[in-house]
Amino acid sequence: MQYKTILFDLDGTLTDSAPGILNSVRYGCRKLGLPVPDDATLRRFLGPPLIDSFRNLCGQSAADADRAVAAFREYFPTKGIFENEVYPGIPAMLADLHARGCQLVLATSKPEEYARRIMAHFDLEPYFTAICGATLDETRTDKAEVIAYALETIALTDKTGVVMVGDREHDVVGAKKNALPCIGALYGYGTREELHSAGAAAIADTVQDLHKLLLG
Repeated sequence: MQYKTILFDLDGTLTDSAPGILNSVRYGCRKLGLPVPDDATLRRFLGPPLIDSFRNLCGQSAADADRAVAAFREYFPTKGIFENEVYPGIPAMLADLHARGCQLVLATSKPEEYARRIMAHFDLEPYFTAICGATLDETRTDKAEVIAYALETIALTDKTGVVMVGDREHDVVGAKKNALPCIGALYGYGTREELHSAGAAAIADTVQDLHKLLLG
């Protein structure tokens, strides 16, 4: 077994959550009278902390970005959260890794409250030792902070045989800041160039490829 503890991102790694997230962004923009970004720009909301995306992609001030996030959260918890589906092959992979004795941990920039609801809704929760996410008050949103929090939650000090799996550069960079390798999930929202440039230890084109990489 190559890896004993595996940290997983959620959006773009375990589930295809794009429809719900993008619909929530559109709702938030309309609520505040902002121009709705084009589709290419909207896709860039997938992965990074939400407040950073409203600042960087919509040119919002810190205060306006806070209001945009609040508007996003009017739509997301009731509608957008389940405009989402698990990637084919993920449940079987998680079941196999769990059965082989791997410790699985969720480390997502999505607010932990929402992540728990999604994991329970899709029956993925039983495979995981811990579900760790961002805070709703924005005090913990950076991916490196979320990963550090996840490692602290499971009281992990020996990083031998530990890996992060994610689909965006933020996952790779966050893992590196915690002295962990990261496998890039190319079937998600990032590009091969993005993951390679960020320093991914390996890249999985498909869920099946990821399964094989994790088994070594």
